[in-house]
Amino acid sequence: MPPAGIPPSRALPLKESGLFKEVLHYYEDRQLKKGLKTADAILKKFPKHGETLCMKGLILTHMGRREEGLELVKQGVRFDLTSHICWHVFGLIQKGQKNYEEALKSYTQALRFDKDNMNILRDAAHLQTQLRLYDALVETRHTLLRLRPQLRQNWIALSVAYHLRGDLAESKKVLEQFENIVKNVPDYDVEMSEILLYHIRVLEELSEYTEALALLDTHAKSRMIIDRVAIMEYRARILSKLQSPEAQQAWQGLIEQNPDCYDYYKGFLSSRAIDLDAVTDDIRPGALQILQDFVQQFPRAAAPQRLALSVSTGEQFKELVEPYLRTRLQKGVPSLFTDLKALYRSPEKRDAIESVVHALLDTLAHAPDAPCPSSIDPTVYIWTLYFLAQHHSHLGRHAKALELLDTAIAHTPTLPELYMFRGRVLKRLGDPYGAARWVDQARLLDLQDRFLNARCGKYRLRAGLIDEAVEVFGLFTKKDAVSPAQDLEDMQSLLYLIEEADAQLRNGNHAMALKKYLAIQKVFDDFEDDQFDFHGYSVRKFTINIYLNLLKWEDNLRSHPAYVHAAIAASRILVKLHDDPSMASAASDSHLSGAEKKAKKKAKKAEKKVQEEAKKAPSSTNEDKGLEATAPKDEDPDGTKLLQAPEPLERAAKLLKPLQTLAKSNIEAWVAVYDVAIRRKKYLQAVQALHHAHALQADSPELHVRLVDFKRRCAPNPALRVNMFSDTIGPGSSLSEKPDESVATVVSAFLPKLLPDEMSLEAYNSQFLQKHSTRGDAVLAAAKVSQALGAPREEVEAAVFNVLNADVELDIETAVAVDAFLSEIRSPREEEFRSAAGERFALSTVFVPHAKLPELRKSALHVPNVAEEKEEVIS
Repeated sequence: MPPAGIPPSRALPLKESGLFKEVLHYYEDRQLKKGLKTADAILKKFPKHGETLCMKGLILTHMGRREEGLELVKQGVRFDLTSHICWHVFGLIQKGQKNYEEALKSYTQALRFDKDNMNILRDAAHLQTQLRLYDALVETRHTLLRLRPQLRQNWIALSVAYHLRGDLAESKKVLEQFENIVKNVPDYDVEMSEILLYHIRVLEELSEYTEALALLDTHAKSRMIIDRVAIMEYRARILSKLQSPEAQQAWQGLIEQNPDCYDYYKGFLSSRAIDLDAVTDDIRPGALQILQDFVQQFPRAAAPQRLALSVSTGEQFKELVEPYLRTRLQKGVPSLFTDLKALYRSPEKRDAIESVVHALLDTLAHAPDAPCPSSIDPTVYIWTLYFLAQHHSHLGRHAKALELLDTAIAHTPTLPELYMFRGRVLKRLGDPYGAARWVDQARLLDLQDRFLNARCGKYRLRAGLIDEAVEVFGLFTKKDAVSPAQDLEDMQSLLYLIEEADAQLRNGNHAMALKKYLAIQKVFDDFEDDQFDFHGYSVRKFTINIYLNLLKWEDNLRSHPAYVHAAIAASRILVKLHDDPSMASAASDSHLSGAEKKAKKKAKKAEKKVQEEAKKAPSSTNEDKGLEATAPKDEDPDGTKLLQAPEPLERAAKLLKPLQTLAKSNIEAWVAVYDVAIRRKKYLQAVQALHHAHALQADSPELHVRLVDFKRRCAPNPALRVNMFSDTIGPGSSLSEKPDESVATVVSAFLPKLLPDEMSLEAYNSQFLQKHSTRGDAVLAAAKVSQALGAPREEVEAAVFNVLNADVELDIETAVAVDAFLSEIRSPREEEFRSAAGERFALSTVFVPHAKLPELRKSALHVPNVAEEKEEVIS
């Protein structure tokens, strides 16, 4: 008879029960081979014993036989649905697969049958934190504290759980109870110090400043808090919030300790009721005097001098900026312009800086072909030219910048910064090939400089020279890497991934562009998964304050510019794919040459041979490969499978979902959300996206196009419900499926706020063009709308050619967009526009005839033998 409460199918005889305990012991000690052999001995007699099957599956998973292991675990769960061991093992496997939602469900099932299991409860708490299920987390932490109240980490974990849930009052109560019962704390206990700082943080967030200050002072004097800098920072901040006169002295102490910290100066000034972000004329003299006093007190500190430049105006600014510039030009600070660029928002300060630097240059000027006179410091001369070149290029005076750079290079031909910035100026002028050539020259001046190498690769990618860029990046990647590109992807180099994706997109390779954009998404998924280990570690090691900062950072992770850019660009490709499914078939091997096809076939054969040899090779069956799956082999090297994957709109919607909360101020994000939502027939989401975009920039050309599109789709006349144009609305798209009445009511209420109801679309488009007739992007948007409304091609071409008028502000990006639009509508006047645009942007190469591109590509390369460079880099 089995013991009471144990199902007959789970009960084992005494011998096999002992063997099962050995399996558990072997697994914990990671003696996987012995554990597998013992599990097989049990299953020989009891092949349907669920717990043994699950343990065998878990061991096989650790040995790398993941599919076989997962199947055994599922089989074991089916045989014993009431075993907490089976559900726990299933949860471990799912957690290793990063399937946290399903893993938590398995842990919840396990807790139904063993509600006081500490290991399961602890893992469940980590999963609840990862999934941000804070209500459930509080309950789990309560249970853990009830089971093991002698562990102080359980007290702190409960307090943190309340904090994360937003219940600071309860968090405070738990900390107070813990501090009342804790005894015999040793001197200089780092863990207790962190707990007390966390308690002070909770009180500060509760606005209980007096109590927080008292607690801080008490434990600082008793030396229970050992982080002296943290004590000073908390004290200064709390005193400022209490508006105490002691706050100034507290901030003064911090400034004396670190006179280059901007936050300390801002804190000091805030204690004097001066907000540096909103300085008025009334408080300006006082703020400036305080900063001047700090400059006298700390003459070597840059922070008070730079803050004084932000506060001062007029002649005072000119008096302060001259020594600031002169000192840094004498030292040769390359980042000086970057430091001062924020001041250019004020035309007055911008002009003052220009006059000061030009006056300095006049004192240093000498004949270009003559040696530098002994009275002139050549270092100051060259950095002054460099600064002025940056200044003029920033203001759009690129010709002047190039002239200054030519003078500087003639004077000092060995300074890489000059070549790099010349490349940057050419990039701004629309000459990516010339930019790549000049940055390459900078790289050749110092082949062991990683920064120059990375910058050269970046500019080659911008010129569309992808293979050549990867070759340069390969000079500093691992020797044993599959390829430089794969190594950079494994290293999560966002700079490389973004630039290559953009380059592939410009080259028309949508498959590889999409693959690289999704690789960026994977990087951020990895960032999110990486936080899991800290849910246990940070509580165990009591690094609570930094842990809370980590969670806050993770919650805003996808507001990073790299993710925003990649999500929007990838969604545009997926929308195009939905509108034109033939893109997927066009991305197949048909575009490869015969030699490329043979090389690809040869590579596949070699890979298959390696796989077969790996299977034959003996492996250490006792090697623990962990629960987390290894990185899958890339079976889609050219990205065609990604492009051919089903449901492109659903994939695009998933990419854009985080941006709706984390990138609310980005109008491009809302336009992308609209493009996806309208095709998915999510009309409320579409009108919401239009509403947000309108609130951000009512006169946006892209918004104008989408407003007309939405009005046409929602027009009462079925004849008007037609496709606008291929890159915005899919072929034959319409509202043939009418939305629900409630949806229609909301749309009808919102649409008049965005677009006049009584005005025809033609009149609305004409009015938009008249209002923004001097903006090139607006002229292009109006032409797109005219084409969508059925205007003759000749009329559309005439409208779009208006961007070339002298009174129209036209930049390189808009001109390129116009060229793409003319190509899209198959205009016979495309070459005419390219020729005119080439004259308008004389130094640009993006509008040259296609026949000249091979010559330009060749001119951008300056590396005769990369193998020799690799040897020099390594030596």
